[in-house]
Amino acid sequence: MQHIINLRPIFIALILLTCYCSSLSAQQTPTGPRVLVVVAHPDDETAAAATIYKITHELNGLVDQCVITNGEGGYKYSTLAESYYGLELTDEAVGRANLPRIRKQELMNAGKIIGTHNIYFLDQKDAHYGLDEHEPLDTSWNVAWINTRLKEILKENHYDYVFCLLPVPGTHGGHKAASLLALRAVQSMPQNMRPIVLGMSGSSKTDTTSTSLEQLKDYTETKILKDAPVFSFDKSKPFGYNNKLTYKIIVNWEIAEHKSQGTMQLAMNMGDYENYWYFALNGAAGVEKCKVLFKQLQTIPYKTKVY
Repeated sequence: MQHIINLRPIFIALILLTCYCSSLSAQQTPTGPRVLVVVAHPDDETAAAATIYKITHELNGLVDQCVITNGEGGYKYSTLAESYYGLELTDEAVGRANLPRIRKQELMNAGKIIGTHNIYFLDQKDAHYGLDEHEPLDTSWNVAWINTRLKEILKENHYDYVFCLLPVPGTHGGHKAASLLALRAVQSMPQNMRPIVLGMSGSSKTDTTSTSLEQLKDYTETKILKDAPVFSFDKSKPFGYNNKLTYKIIVNWEIAEHKSQGTMQLAMNMGDYENYWYFALNGAAGVEKCKVLFKQLQTIPYKTKVY
């Protein structure tokens, strides 16, 4: 009996994942862009939530996610989620034991909203917050295995694009590490098989300073192509009846699923643009392809009804 009780969460997770995949299999065969989003934590994908929604729902594309950790290091921000989940998640032992399961389910819920197809969980340790990318790369992550798995995923699925967080110096060390591994995996592929890698960032129309990156120090793979534009999707552009709708609504729905991370909810309605930086390792030939994609993203397909 003890063994049956211990295995029950695994059975439940398998049932949930099977249901999730079954619902996706019923969708129309994708004919649009194929994208892999590579991030460190469940909820990092919110940086591209509106773009992902546009690709999956309006361009008939496919978007997969590869999430390197389960985000259990976020237990410090779970105060308000404790009553929701009935667990003292801010206790480190309780949080680390339960957040991997909780945050996976939250990400699957969020994925249903924005149209994620497959989610690859790599189950690496989310040790703690810090700015040093060496901590996960040299200590808590099995980098050799991650590299192998990323290459397998890329080879199997023939993506057009890989999205990762822009590795600016001031961002989470795990974010930088995930982006470095994504860049290296693509860089290891034959030139004619490489997807275009874009670095995600956000901005607002009221920003007085802009994000800037030429290259993360010591990492030549992060060099930005100097003459390439920064591609953007304006998620604040109004449409619909009386121009009362924007794609920020979709992002808010998506953020709301990440209930265990209280600080995420503060990101609702923040930012106007989802920005994408073009890495030099892509070569210049892919710039025109990106221009076509982002021109397609600007189109709003919904007819405004007259009442």
